[in-house]
Amino acid sequence: MTLTADPRTAEQHRLSADSVTLGYGDRVIVDGLSIDIQTGVITTVIGPNGCGKSTLLRSLGRLLRPRSGQVLLDGKAIAAMKTRDVARVVGMLPQTPVAPEGLTVADLVARGRHPHQSWLRQWSADDETEVAAALDQTGIADLADRTLDELSGGQRQRAWISMALAQGTDILLLDEPTTYLDLAHSLEVLDLVDRLHADFGRTVVMVVHDLNLAIRYSDQLIVMCAGRIVAQGRPADVISADLLLEVFGLQATVLEDPVSGRPMIIPIGTRHVRGCDAPADPM
Repeated sequence: MTLTADPRTAEQHRLSADSVTLGYGDRVIVDGLSIDIQTGVITTVIGPNGCGKSTLLRSLGRLLRPRSGQVLLDGKAIAAMKTRDVARVVGMLPQTPVAPEGLTVADLVARGRHPHQSWLRQWSADDETEVAAALDQTGIADLADRTLDELSGGQRQRAWISMALAQGTDILLLDEPTTYLDLAHSLEVLDLVDRLHADFGRTVVMVVHDLNLAIRYSDQLIVMCAGRIVAQGRPADVISADLLLEVFGLQATVLEDPVSGRPMIIPIGTRHVRGCDAPADPM
């Protein structure tokens, strides 16, 4: 069973930010940032705590309205678009998603079909097919009748990703998809994301804290520091000992990963200075 929405056979959508300023309360986290998300690849945003990674992702997912500037979807201001229209193109998985107690996996994934329904178009056989396909693609079809509370961390993340897949979007925004997961389950989830990208050509934008995992699973990296972008490009072109010291205050050696052939970071230690003047913000 395969998902019917295959971005490789349809027009791919373009997501960008044009001079956006973002913040919470009186605090500005991101000021005048512009970025074009490359379509059809996995892009990961990295940077020290408080640099604005999750804040940027929330704005791209229309969860945070810019104070100035705009997020654009296919050249249109995303803030002016109907929520349903955006949800048919952009799927967002927050850092700590919350579901009602007792919700089953199947019911959660079915919620991904809401943007495709209206009072004229209710639940259909096509919706059923998309939900079943999403569960199949993430390997949790056998868990459909289980409640989320019964699942392991890795299984729960698969369920949430299934919901985003059932939504039928070709842009997936994943904020820390490996949060609270051990290394084995983190690899399991990122392998799934990588496979979905490879099989369906989806555009994926992630925030990942583990630098070596970010390097291994990304086509493009965006490096942020103090609310600004300091580097972007292929991991091999971006990651260096100098950048790690400048951005993270981390002394490290960069070698070639014997498995992926990409850069691999070997930490040496940290200096007693901050990597960059990042605001003390949890995002």
